Amino acid sequence: MAPFKETYKLAKRIAIAVVGISVLAIGVVMIIAPGPALVLIPVGLAILGLEFAWARLWLKRLRRRISARNMQAHGERAENHRRRHGE
Repeated sequence: MAPFKETYKLAKRIAIAVVGISVLAIGVVMIIAPGPALVLIPVGLAILGLEFAWARLWLKRLRRRISARNMQAHGERAENHRRRHGE
């Protein structure tokens, strides 16, 4: 039974790699082409993160950058609102 288990693990790892890299590659292409690149890139990294630690690390960094930019944009919108409405 051990050879079957090892073959299954390898096949699963290869399948996850192929699907994850495909989704990630499509997302990268959509940076230039029209499409939801900002959705597909994290999805591809999440799929790859099921088997690869480097993908989990990249996804974590990406989430931090997106959060920081969202917080900065929120602060700027709030400041603009205050200026316009005299608060």
